[in-house]
Amino acid sequence: MDKTVVIYTTPTCPDCHALKRWLEVSGIPYDERDLTDVTIMEEVRARTGVRVAPITFVADEFFYGTFTSQRPKIAAALGLSADNAEKGQDG
Repeated sequence: MDKTVVIYTTPTCPDCHALKRWLEVSGIPYDERDLTDVTIMEEVRARTGVRVAPITFVADEFFYGTFTSQRPKIAAALGLSADNAEKGQDG
């Protein structure tokens, strides 16, 4: 099963920075897409109906909202342990 992680972010989004830091600390590779690119923003909005950052795809599932709200959902989708899900939570 493909567990590719793709995140849609903006340069000034604190939750985006926290999400990237957590993925890096957890050793999870990811592809990042910049929502300030209008084409990318329109594509993800058409796919999800969401207009906020960050948006995270794990395979075909997507999550959005604050980093704190996304972290346990992403961890579960990736099959991470509870300890790993808590890494990097302090920002």
